[in-house]
Amino acid sequence: MKNENLAIYLKSTEFINADHQAVQEFAKNVTLGTNDETEKVKHLYYAVRDGFRYDPYRLDFSKEAMKASSLLTRDYGYCVEKSCLFAAACRVIGIPSRLGFANVRNHIGTAKLEAVLQTDVLVFHGYAEIYLNGKWIKVTPVFNKELCEKLNVIPLEFNPDGDSVFQEYDQNGGLFMEYLHQYGHFEDIPYEFFISELIKNYPHLASQISERNLLHIK
Repeated sequence: MKNENLAIYLKSTEFINADHQAVQEFAKNVTLGTNDETEKVKHLYYAVRDGFRYDPYRLDFSKEAMKASSLLTRDYGYCVEKSCLFAAACRVIGIPSRLGFANVRNHIGTAKLEAVLQTDVLVFHGYAEIYLNGKWIKVTPVFNKELCEKLNVIPLEFNPDGDSVFQEYDQNGGLFMEYLHQYGHFEDIPYEFFISELIKNYPHLASQISERNLLHIK
């Protein structure tokens, strides 16, 4: 891939707002003292993966809440938010990044979430893609180590040589997660498409989602 084609994946956008001061400071502080490009990305990966608890029970669908900079105001987030911050931080240090989305089936004990969604399919699960060492790789800095240990799943580690997307099995060999549908990759969160897919798949939650309300699952 020619370098000029990567330029769009280095720009600050509405949600991957890499030009925001808080995002700039986060990326620079995490990578301070590190000169190697791969090591910088590795530091960012673990800072996002373990620095913010994965929490799919407090979902704010407003545009402001979904910006990378917004996650830096709290210590929790879900897959789209965490992947967005990681992508933004990568752009700060000059690493082309974009977002990928997929529908996944969850096989773990998330009865509370499934009861609200009325399905075990999680729509528009987010991850990141970065251009590193001459190729695109998929990266998922979403499920923090503490959560994985609680669920008896090996945490996803950063792999500069290939994709690190999801844990297919738990440590006992049971199914943990599977990808059902890929939406592809995007230079920013495709916000209206995202909202429309949520409404289509979770029609009973349509009013809350369409009004961009906070969906607090208790």
